[in-house]
Amino acid sequence: MKLIIGLGNPGKPYEHTRHNIGFDVIDELANRWNAPLNQTKFNGMYATVHRPEGKVILLKPLTYMNLSGECVRPLMDYFDIEIEDIIVIYDDLDLETGKLRLRGKGSAGGHNGIKSLIQHLGTQEFNRIRVGVSRPPAGMKVADYVLAKFSKEDQPIVKEAVEKSCDAVETALKKPFLEVMNKFNGA
Repeated sequence: MKLIIGLGNPGKPYEHTRHNIGFDVIDELANRWNAPLNQTKFNGMYATVHRPEGKVILLKPLTYMNLSGECVRPLMDYFDIEIEDIIVIYDDLDLETGKLRLRGKGSAGGHNGIKSLIQHLGTQEFNRIRVGVSRPPAGMKVADYVLAKFSKEDQPIVKEAVEKSCDAVETALKKPFLEVMNKFNGA
């Protein structure tokens, strides 16, 4: 069983903000697979999907970004999901808007959602898809920037990044993550 986790914040004010790009990817996968996120457990909203490659859970933690691990760890334990069978999708300030960077491990890099996951999972070694949102303009606070929506100019770029992230997840269901990294990091 695979667990695909999109990080974000619950609630209308946070929809389609930079910090919620992980939620946007999960929503797009749920749409592609005709799998509404209509189940809840451990303060997360999820869908269980039976695919040719096996069972997949799409998860949006509802704990708010900084406490994501509080949802993910108990859900992994409940469904007996191994660390190598998860993919975490989240925003990254250090990447240009729309750029993807796939990694098999790494530090939190200042991302509080990833800090929470590392703390609760007890390891930095889990697969991730980082989606670039760029840095805020000079003088703007990071928190205000990540909680704002994308500019009109960035929206097509972001839509394409969401699509590519979904393609990467679908490829990762069929191939080793290293191969997926090699394919999508160069794109």
